[in-house]
Amino acid sequence: MTPIQLLTQNPAAFVLLAISLIICISIHEFAHAYSSFKLGDPTAKSLGRVTLNPLAHLDPVGTLLLLIAGFGWGKPVPFDPSYLKNPKRDAALISLAGPMSNFLLAIVLTIVLKAFGSLGALNTLVFMVIYFNLILGFFNLIPIHPLDGFKVVNGLLPDNLSVQWIQMAPYGIFILLFLILTNTTSRLLGSFIGIALNILGLN
Repeated sequence: MTPIQLLTQNPAAFVLLAISLIICISIHEFAHAYSSFKLGDPTAKSLGRVTLNPLAHLDPVGTLLLLIAGFGWGKPVPFDPSYLKNPKRDAALISLAGPMSNFLLAIVLTIVLKAFGSLGALNTLVFMVIYFNLILGFFNLIPIHPLDGFKVVNGLLPDNLSVQWIQMAPYGIFILLFLILTNTTSRLLGSFIGIALNILGLN
């Protein structure tokens, strides 16, 4: 069921879903911006991206598609490699910060759920935020350009292999679209999320 279908059948659930997605994307992009700033690049800071304010991170088209079709994106955080001491390594760290922030938030909220038992009406929202943080984290770790995983892998490769890896970037979007349209990403993410929920004790 797409978000827009959910809106017509259960408006309250749609609102919870929208809030969950906005929180997840904002945390993710903030982590990119903050890590870039801490590694010496002022670009994101100068653009007002080192903030948790969702308005700084939501891409109008990406957000609209997210709410209509269930597939979208946040506003990418730019960074200038010339400010980084070790551009290849630091770019990987900046890219890794986004997914790791989603996993960290999922863990923290799981602890909150277990500590307080029942949060009443907030239980559903908290669980949805956990769930979509896991989705966003695992999805972005797929090693295909323009996802974060592509730069993370590049940071781990020796220079000679890194050059070849970067040359694959222009084909990434086509590979990614193919995986999405064939539901390969859904099946892959479903497996990882199921494992993660089991580890967190939420399945």
